[in-house]
Amino acid sequence: MDAEQLRELQAPLKSKYKVDPTSALQTLRAKGRVSQDSITVAIETGKPGIPAGLHPATGGDGSTACSADMLLEALVACAGVTLASVATAMSIRLASATVTAEGDIDFRGTLGVAKDAPVGFTRIQLTFGIDTDAPTDKVKKMIELTERYCVVAQTLANGASIDIAVE
Repeated sequence: MDAEQLRELQAPLKSKYKVDPTSALQTLRAKGRVSQDSITVAIETGKPGIPAGLHPATGGDGSTACSADMLLEALVACAGVTLASVATAMSIRLASATVTAEGDIDFRGTLGVAKDAPVGFTRIQLTFGIDTDAPTDKVKKMIELTERYCVVAQTLANGASIDIAVE
């Protein structure tokens, strides 16, 4: 794909977002199933083993993985692995657990349609679905520790310096 093809692909979306700014507002999601036995998370969304590409809201056809979705998936994976680790360390048996991330994004920002529209997520919600016999106070502590030790959640919440270089 060359620049002209990309412009042609995105032109209708840009026009749509200029006329109807709310059509650029979308919520992306990622979810994973936690396995405490293996301290892993199976991501239930996304397109594993395929290249990353444009999100349909920016001209993609939906056949490739979107990096914004992958960011949410990374958060789900990290939070799920951390949850399984913390639960194990606290001797809490999880009958089942899920982690869901939702993020709001205004695609006008990334397409340069509106200079006042932010580029990137403006809100991310992380939700744990926990089935356990553990007492409420232990579950609360488990979630607090999961939040504290989840690398991706802490990176997103506290920001990280990103250095961009060209070699």
